[in-house]
Amino acid sequence: MSDAGSTLPTGSTPAVASRPSFAAGVIPSGRSSLWHFLEHQFSRYRTTWRPTIVSGLISPVLFLLTIGFGLGSQIDDTSTLGTDDYAAFVGPGVLAAVAMLQGGQLGLWPTLGALKWEGTYQAVLSTPLTATELATGHILWIGFRITVGSSLYVFVLALFGLVTSPLAVLAPLVAGMVAMSFAAPVSAFSASRDSDEGFSLISRLIFTPLFLFSGAFFPVSQLPVVVSWISRVTPAWHGVEVCRHLINGELDPLNDLIHVVVILAWILTGWLVARRTFTNRLSA
Repeated sequence: MSDAGSTLPTGSTPAVASRPSFAAGVIPSGRSSLWHFLEHQFSRYRTTWRPTIVSGLISPVLFLLTIGFGLGSQIDDTSTLGTDDYAAFVGPGVLAAVAMLQGGQLGLWPTLGALKWEGTYQAVLSTPLTATELATGHILWIGFRITVGSSLYVFVLALFGLVTSPLAVLAPLVAGMVAMSFAAPVSAFSASRDSDEGFSLISRLIFTPLFLFSGAFFPVSQLPVVVSWISRVTPAWHGVEVCRHLINGELDPLNDLIHVVVILAWILTGWLVARRTFTNRLSA
């Protein structure tokens, strides 16, 4: 997961005619510095995507096998789930719930590492890239990484016969949005910290409960009223609902549009705060 705060070379490198050096502050004609930052991240990602994809895919597949199929085989009554197959209920839900976990985690240690410990984001600002563009690129890159991993997980669901709609191809995009909806505010928080003190508590006391109560494993309507409403406010539950509808072919256009708007609102709010904390951090 350290790849989230991908580093830019601080030393000089041999010039390549077809690819101007970003570290040298050269932006190709017609391209924005943000685009060039993302291009650089993608170039680095091509050398590390295999272990990144595998590590990101293991978690949701294990949840699917152990809970969806394992625990699901012991559940006789699934009438409250709207499906006769518990795995078909859990599989799509895990997609969004794990995306939330991964996005949140990438907003903690990897983000602070790039901002402080490694010092790479300070080096980036020696180029035409601004702190706002850096925050934007950082969040977009996390979303891209989760989207790629989620695409493979949807393929796994298809192999198990749990995909019943062609709209499932859109589910990884929703998962990427869910990841950004957590990565943005969490990255904004990390940028305001001088150490990782408290990060473990955030992971255990916020991410884990939200994962369990996201609606991935049982309807949030079965939770106590207060907990249920907390779950409904967070973007994880909204992502679970949309991913489930897309994969199971049970699209509810109006409600799903509302779910997407809520997720986008979280991304926008987190980005607005992140651009400020990144600017404050990198100008100090």
